[in-house]
Amino acid sequence: MQRSIFKRYLGITMGIILLSFVLLGSMMLLFFRSYWREEKKDLLTQNAQSISTMATRLFLTQKDSNAYELQTDVLQGFISAFSISIDADIFLTDLEGNVLLGNYANSRLETPEKVPGQAVSQAVKGMYESWGTFGGQYQGSYYTIGVPMNVLDGPCVGAVFAATSAATVDAYQTEAIKIFLIAAVAALAVTFCVVGAFAYRMVRPLRQMSAAARSFGAGDFSVRVPVTSTDELGQLALSFNNMANSLTNSEGMRRSFIANVSHELKTPMTTIAGFIDGILDGTIPQGEQKKYLEVVSSEVKRLSRLVKSMLDLSRIDSGEMKIHPAEFDITHTIVTALLTFEQRIDERRLEIQGLEDLGPLQVWGDQDLLHQVVYNLIENAVKFTDEGGTISFLVTDGIDRTTVVIQNTGPGIAPEDLPMVFDRFYKGDKSRSRDKNGMGLGLYLVRTILQLHGGDIGVSSVQGQYTRFEFYLPKRKEPPKLKEPAPPRGKEPKTPARKESRHKGRETQSREAQPREGQPPLEPPQAPVGEAPKEPEGKE
Repeated sequence: MQRSIFKRYLGITMGIILLSFVLLGSMMLLFFRSYWREEKKDLLTQNAQSISTMATRLFLTQKDSNAYELQTDVLQGFISAFSISIDADIFLTDLEGNVLLGNYANSRLETPEKVPGQAVSQAVKGMYESWGTFGGQYQGSYYTIGVPMNVLDGPCVGAVFAATSAATVDAYQTEAIKIFLIAAVAALAVTFCVVGAFAYRMVRPLRQMSAAARSFGAGDFSVRVPVTSTDELGQLALSFNNMANSLTNSEGMRRSFIANVSHELKTPMTTIAGFIDGILDGTIPQGEQKKYLEVVSSEVKRLSRLVKSMLDLSRIDSGEMKIHPAEFDITHTIVTALLTFEQRIDERRLEIQGLEDLGPLQVWGDQDLLHQVVYNLIENAVKFTDEGGTISFLVTDGIDRTTVVIQNTGPGIAPEDLPMVFDRFYKGDKSRSRDKNGMGLGLYLVRTILQLHGGDIGVSSVQGQYTRFEFYLPKRKEPPKLKEPAPPRGKEPKTPARKESRHKGRETQSREAQPREGQPPLEPPQAPVGEAPKEPEGKE
C-alpha cells in the first residue's frame, strides 16, 4: 500500500523527535552519573584524608624506630561520626591489608574481611579508586576511594578507605529516568497532535489539488482550491486556481474555436458546392456563370486565409515561427497593404488621413511578418469603420523605436472587451453581424509577431467615437564606431568642402492629420522615449 505524504511526514517527524529524546536522555544519564561520581570522589577523598591526617598526627604514637601504636578508642568515635555523616564505610588498614578499625554505616558489615593487597599498594602510592565489590568485600557494587596514612616526616604506616554503595546513584538514575520518560511521553503526545494537525493542514491543499486535477481530467474545470494562507502552499493553490481559470478560458475558446471553424468551413464549402453543382447541371445560365464563379473564387480565398491563420497559429504554438530581419520602408508597407483594400474603401466611401504626411522611414524587422501586422490592423479598421468614416495613420520616429498608430472612427470597443481583444479566438461581436469572416486570430497573431521583434501593441477606444491601435518596433542596435586617429601635432586636419545637398532632409515625424468634424484628433504616442507602452489589453 502506498504511503501518503501525511503519514511519511508524520512518521519521519516523530521518529526524529523520538531519536532526539533518546539521545538527550542518554546524554543526561551519562552526565548525571559522571557528576555523581565526581561529587562522591571529592567527598570520600576529603573525608578519608581528614581521617588519615587526624590518625597520624593525634592518635599515632611511635614506640621505636619501626613500630607505631594507634590509639583506637577516641579515633573510633571520629571515624563513626564521619561515616554516619557522609553515609559511607570508613576503615583503616595496615600495610598488609588487615582492617584495624572502621565504621560501616553504609554497608552494615559486621566482620569485614582482609582488604586486597593490590588495593593497599595503590592507596599507599597515592590514590586508589575502584567501582565494584572491592575484592569480594561487598555483595553489591560500591565506589571505593583509598588514601595513604603517612607519618609526618616519616614512612607510610597504612591506608584509609572510604566506600559508598552505587545503589544510591542507581536509585537516583531510576527516578530521573522515570521523570524523563513521563516528560518525554507528554512531549511526544503534544508533538504528535501539533505535528499531525500541521501536516494535515499542509497536505490538505495538495489533496484538494489532486482531486481537482482528476476533475480536470474528466472534463470538469469548475473545481477550485481554497486559498487559506499566504505561504508557499497558499501561493501554489493560487497558481493552481489561476491555471484552472486559464484552462477554463482555453476550454471555452476551444469550443468556440471548433464552432467558429465549423461555421467558417461549412458556409463557404456549401456556397462553393452549390454554385459548382448549379453550373454543372445547367441550373445556372451560361451568362450568369461568371458572376457565380467570382463568388466561388472569393470563398476559396476566404478558405485560404483561414488555413493560413491556422498554420500561423500552429507555428506559434510549436515555436517554429522565426523572423528574418532586414531594413525596409515601413511607410511603403502601409501604403501597399492599404491599396489591397482600395475597392472596399471606395465602396464604403471611407476617408484616409495622414498618408500625405508620411515619408520614407526605415525599420529593422521581418518585412513579410510586419506586412501581415499592418494588413490585419487595416483590415480591422476597414471592417469596423462606419460608412463614410475616417481611417487615420501616424508614424513617428523616436530615439530607440518607431511607432505606428492606426485609428478609425466607428462604434468602438466595449470596456469589458478591451482586456481580451488580443486573446486567441476572441471575437467581441458575438452576433457576427459585422465580423462574419473573422476567426478571432488576427490580433493575436499581430501581438505575437510584434513580441517576436521585441515590440508590443496597445489599444484604446471610446464607444461610439473611435478605436486606436498603436504598436512600436525597437530600432536596431548599432555597434560602437571607432574614433578616427588624431592628426599629428603642428598639422591642421584637412576639412573637405561641404557640398550642398539637393534635399535638405525630411522630417522623421509626421504631422498630425486634420481631424474630421466629430472625430478625436490623432495624437502622437504619449509614452516617454525608452519606455515600453502599456501592456496591450484587447482587440477589436
